[in-house]
Formats: sequence, C-alpha cells, structure tokens
Amino acid sequence: MLERLLKEISNCEICKEKLPFAPRPVLHISSESKILIIGQAPGTKVHASGIPWDDQSGKELRRWLGVDKETFYDTSVFGIMPMGFCYPGKGKGGDLPPRPECAPAWHRSVLNYLPQVKLTFLIGQYAQKYYIGSEVKNNLTETVRNFHDYLPDFFPLVHPSPRNKIWQKRNPWFEENVVPELREVVLRIIGEEFIKGES
Repeated sequence: MLERLLKEISNCEICKEKLPFAPRPVLHISSESKILIIGQAPGTKVHASGIPWDDQSGKELRRWLGVDKETFYDTSVFGIMPMGFCYPGKGKGGDLPPRPECAPAWHRSVLNYLPQVKLTFLIGQYAQKYYIGSEVKNNLTETVRNFHDYLPDFFPLVHPSPRNKIWQKRNPWFEENVVPELREVVLRIIGEEFIKGES
C-alpha cells in the first residue's frame, strides 16, 4: 500500500550521517495524482515547514503553471517527489546537489503507486539527467528549449529559483513560448475547474 511506503520513506535514514540536520523526507503524493513534479531537494525553509515548494521558488512555479496554492497542494492533481527527499546542506554556490541515494532507493517504488500520472515535470538538471538520460541536450537551456522532444511523458523545466531570474532575462523565449504551452498542457490534463489564478 502507498500509505505503508510513505511511512517507510518518512523513517528513511540511509544518508543520515551525510545530512546537516536530522532527516525529514518531504514528499506529497497520492495514487490519484495526475501530474508529477520532480524537482531537486528541499531548501531550509521547506525542511523547516515540511511543505514542498513552500518558498519563493514555489510561488514562481505556481505562476508558471497558472494554478493557485489550493490546486497545487491537492494531491489528486499534483504529486510532488524531489530527487532528494531531505535538505542536503549548503555548498559554496548555494544548496548542495540532492543526495544520490534517494532516487535509486525510492522513486521506482513510489511510481508504481501513481497509475494516474499523465505527465511529469522534470525541474533542473538532476531530474532531467536521471529520467531523460542520454536524451538530454548539450545543456539545460537546450533541453528546456526543446521540451517538445520529451512530450507526452516529460516536460523539462529550469528551476524557478529567484537566482535564475538572470537566466530568464537572458532567455526571454522561456516566458514567451514555454510558459504559455506549460499552462495549456496543465489545463488540458486537470481541467478548467482547477485553474483559479496565481498565488
């Protein structure tokens, strides 16, 4: 049962000795989830709250998707599963990469309980390399630019972190071309009753 698996994950300590804080796996899914969001790993704010995307990155992601908080956190609509379930710690250029133990240990088991998922958003290079593998382009920018190549199964995205505002300014095609198609795909999958504006 999914509930049993989620309990196992909540008690996971496979990389406990390598984490800056006590493990606090963050996962938000149900067997009814229609769209799966696979990002990187929780930041400090999400580690503290236990709520995925509970930060400025989440606010920007919801704007891209064209949905409000209520819809975003409705697990019958969106499932949220990061590459690393726990906060990995801070490095020189920001947060460290997701711990490499998580995805091989848990992702396949979780996916077995998500029969309704019609599309998976792969946010950032770690999710894209893990799930697209050799099909990624020369860099993240080109992978995102060519998102059509991965539909209908995957939709690669850049991370919506405030630190990526510079990237967005340098790549106006993302806001002009990708975001409208992203919203259209979301609307097609979840229906108009869930589209209630941005928050």
